[in-house]
Amino acid sequence: MKAMQYTLDQLNRISTDAFVAALSGIFEHSPWVAEIAAQQRPFASIDELHRTMSRIVETSGDDKQLALINAHPELAGKAAVRGELTAESTREQSGAGLAQCTQEEFDKLRALNQAYREKFGFPFILAVRGYDRHGIIANFESRVNNSRADEMRASLDQIYRIARLRLDELIGA
Repeated sequence: MKAMQYTLDQLNRISTDAFVAALSGIFEHSPWVAEIAAQQRPFASIDELHRTMSRIVETSGDDKQLALINAHPELAGKAAVRGELTAESTREQSGAGLAQCTQEEFDKLRALNQAYREKFGFPFILAVRGYDRHGIIANFESRVNNSRADEMRASLDQIYRIARLRLDELIGA
């Protein structure tokens, strides 16, 4: 299912509530980013909107950043199995082939999810578009050895990449 599309001009003109509703899925389960961004309209480009939303997260402090990271589902995790992902996450994970994992791949992802969460205290985040499941597993295996600070930074950078991809999908020319 494709998301509804807006033009940037429409987003600049609609009510704050409509703007927040339209952009609430850009940052996973974190409409507060869109609420703050709504007050900074109008935006001259998708780039400007993305930079503004990313800057809102960057300046929100460690607690809000960690809450945003924790709002993301594990890749091929329990929420995916139970069908509880957001529409955006469902499209992204399905597009990367995670729904077609073999039992061995699924078991490996489950073990990596557990090891990663135990080490860092938050889920592994990767903008999966452009990856296949083998590339996702390889990325996962390499990042689980990083420091917590490096993974906080990597997670936020991946979240910004996900947000840009979602904005590009949401906003038509």
